[in-house]
Amino acid sequence: MDTKKPTLDKDLDKISYVEEAAGNLARGYAAPGLALLFIILVMVIATAFFAGATGAWLIIAAAAIGGYMALNIGANDVANNVGPAVGSNAMTMGTALIIAAVFESAGALIAGGDVVGTISKGIIDVDAVADKNVFLAAMLAALVSSALWVNLATWVGAPVSTTHSIVGGVMGAGIAAAGFSAVNWPTMSSIAASWIVSPVLGGIIAALFLFFIKEMIIYREDKIAAAKRWVPVLIAIMAGAFTCYLALKGVKKVIRIDLTTALLLGLGAGIVTWAGTRPLIAKQAEGLENRNQSVRRLFAIPLVCSAALLSFAHGANDVANAVGPLAAIVHTVELGDVAPKVSIPLWVMVVGALGISLGLLLFGPKLIKMVGEQITRLNPMRAYCVALSAAITVIIASWLGLPVSSTHIAVGAVFGVGFFREWYTENSKKRRAWVKAHESRNQPNTGEIRDRQEVARRKLVRRSHFMTIVSAWIITVPAAALLSAVMYFVLSTVLV
Repeated sequence: MDTKKPTLDKDLDKISYVEEAAGNLARGYAAPGLALLFIILVMVIATAFFAGATGAWLIIAAAAIGGYMALNIGANDVANNVGPAVGSNAMTMGTALIIAAVFESAGALIAGGDVVGTISKGIIDVDAVADKNVFLAAMLAALVSSALWVNLATWVGAPVSTTHSIVGGVMGAGIAAAGFSAVNWPTMSSIAASWIVSPVLGGIIAALFLFFIKEMIIYREDKIAAAKRWVPVLIAIMAGAFTCYLALKGVKKVIRIDLTTALLLGLGAGIVTWAGTRPLIAKQAEGLENRNQSVRRLFAIPLVCSAALLSFAHGANDVANAVGPLAAIVHTVELGDVAPKVSIPLWVMVVGALGISLGLLLFGPKLIKMVGEQITRLNPMRAYCVALSAAITVIIASWLGLPVSSTHIAVGAVFGVGFFREWYTENSKKRRAWVKAHESRNQPNTGEIRDRQEVARRKLVRRSHFMTIVSAWIITVPAAALLSAVMYFVLSTVLV
């Protein structure tokens, strides 16, 4: 029998290969094309508001850069909120993208900032850049440099702090415009301290919760009974923590709530949640097998809720930082004056909210996979510890008065979970005794050998990703500052 393909079949195969390659190429250009259309739309909106006004071209250019910045925030920063839930298979990538986009936009538009410091939280002395043109060049340089840096970080697969990028950009432009004396160095010192405090505190808190879950639920003879007792407590802690978190950070631009009131609200929410979830968890646990996989199912829905709440709080808390320089430029061009505080116009907030959502949908999956899957393996229980840590760390930092990064906290919590698992696997006597007691009679020693081989092979935390991310964190502020200084000198030739 002749097995050779006829010439026509070979030609059709070649055509199908070409069509497949063309389709893949087209998909690769679709996301950048849609992003470009969004930036053009932002420019059209700015033109509609300011056509014919003095300095309209500058506002239009700044709006385009602000839209570009928002896209990059969505591509990079939002991954920390939903990455653990996706990596643990508590929800799909599509569900995560939709939830994050909706709640980020809601947080920005409902509870987003209506007032922002034009010099990004007092990093630069207003009097040092009192000249309108100098100020405009500095803000534009900060916006461009921070957007470019976040874009580069996303490209290399490193989740970085958008706030720190903005801080670095403002600092670099301020130094270029008015010298080192213009910088508020005590403020910069506290921000630098947060580079260490944020990830370490987040990692420690996440590790402590994971330790509690392993000791009190996982390595118990009756896992389901232990879960019925402790899962409602953990859910109550989450509810209380997020109530306090949202009271302090999520709605701070709508209503001011002091720490004591926020803690009381959190305590009340925790008690109500504990009372309400006890019968629900008991019913959900009925008929479940006495194994880890069954316990994980009890954490799935609370984990989805935590991802949504983190996204809302992030949208409310960080969008103003992203569009702050744009708002400052609009205010300065309109009034011809530099002020320490400005109102953020609604259209600027909409640009920020929609840009973040679109950036997440178009470019977010890369960093979501990095945070949720590639640093260390996550399941719903480990991801739950990360989410809890993110909320609690911000509460502690607010109490101590420390400026922290939600990005650093979340990724630090993922690292904390992974490194704790390495330590616990090798050093926990309780785990070793449990494994030994449940070994098969026919294979009495394979479990311990398999554990050693698994730890040696994977180390549970991928060191290459660890080094890439930490390196990006360390150089974010100086890199953004240097880039901003260069951009300032370029722009000052036109504006100053």
